Amino acid sequence: MKFLTFKIGDKETYGVKVKREDAAWDLVKVFADFKEGDYPKTLLEALQQNNTVDFQELVRATIEKVEASENKADYKYEFTAIQFLPPVTPTNNVIAIGRNYEEHASELNNEVDQLYVFTKAPSSLIGDGNAIPSHSDVTNALDYEGELGVVIGKYGHKIPKAMALDYVYGYTIINDITARDLQKAHSQAFLSKSLMGGCPMGPYIVTKDELLMPENANIVTKVNNEIRQDGNTKDMVLKIDDLIAEISKYVALHPGDIIATGTPSGVGAGMNPPVYLKRGDEIKVTIDGIGTLMNTVGE
Repeated sequence: MKFLTFKIGDKETYGVKVKREDAAWDLVKVFADFKEGDYPKTLLEALQQNNTVDFQELVRATIEKVEASENKADYKYEFTAIQFLPPVTPTNNVIAIGRNYEEHASELNNEVDQLYVFTKAPSSLIGDGNAIPSHSDVTNALDYEGELGVVIGKYGHKIPKAMALDYVYGYTIINDITARDLQKAHSQAFLSKSLMGGCPMGPYIVTKDELLMPENANIVTKVNNEIRQDGNTKDMVLKIDDLIAEISKYVALHPGDIIATGTPSGVGAGMNPPVYLKRGDEIKVTIDGIGTLMNTVGE
């Protein structure tokens, strides 16, 4: 299943992609009319129920009822009619991994010698199709980083590596927008990577049963349709289970938490001379089995 959160008119809701259509079922509306009793009002609330398998079965069964109804068109919206929001907004910062692809580390003259973790504030999250502010008042070196995002589905602390993948709900796409000049000036990553609009995510969360090989997925980033990054998740230094096990040694992971797993080579800062984003640039990040995350740089 591909879950998304979106805005239709003035209403924020969440849903699931309609099979073979560029449209979404409005699950809040669907549950209100076809399910008795309480139901999750947001995707985060659904994940926090800690029984995601039952939730997915509920979605499947309820959508079947809608599809059999005479007014099924009233419960879905074409993608052209909606504004994509981040599929889920975690209660904690987005956990991000640096230097997890050797060639990317090399292009920025870094070494892959230990786990390198930083976070991005939830306020930096935006959805597919939304504008990334240029932040020209504070930076002249805005850069892109296409990444696989791992969505946590249940609470865990000190998770054994052998069980780590049991804590994954699904996968998404992250564009880890970075102000390179601020990153260098501050000698740390938080502010330079937490600018408003600096964490595009989406367009969907694909449940793990539909992305069976997340560690062998192509990642391609294009800027104005020019391929800049062309990598594969098989080249991650620390794999998904490594990351979950190591991070959870120190901090508890909660439903809806996001881990951005690092980026392949090809970022603007690694070009000679560096080529940074400018107003009007269109950035597309595509990952096999998930889709394409597209955003433009605005004012």
